Amino acid sequence: MVIQPHWIPSTLQPYFKEYNLADLSLRRDANLIIQRTLENGTWDEIRWLFQIYSRKRIQQFLRKYGERSLQPVTFNYWRKLLRIRQWQHPPFGKGELWNP
Repeated sequence: MVIQPHWIPSTLQPYFKEYNLADLSLRRDANLIIQRTLENGTWDEIRWLFQIYSRKRIQQFLRKYGERSLQPVTFNYWRKLLRIRQWQHPPFGKGELWNP
């Protein structure tokens, strides 16, 4: 399913500037949409997100990608709110990629 530009709340659209909103897919781009909304969304936009994706799907994103895709404070907030106790850690820690 392709998201029509008006499907994404107009207040969230600035967070997708590098994308053509008409080309975004609910299924294919779910992680992107979830990440940008959890990171930048207001409560109205978060309610919209939970109408589009199930709580289970958002929890799945947090478990698999949350720690490396979200700011630490954002990840910890959503992890605690949605009761995520186990998650996948990034393959390398801070600075390990660039510091030999």
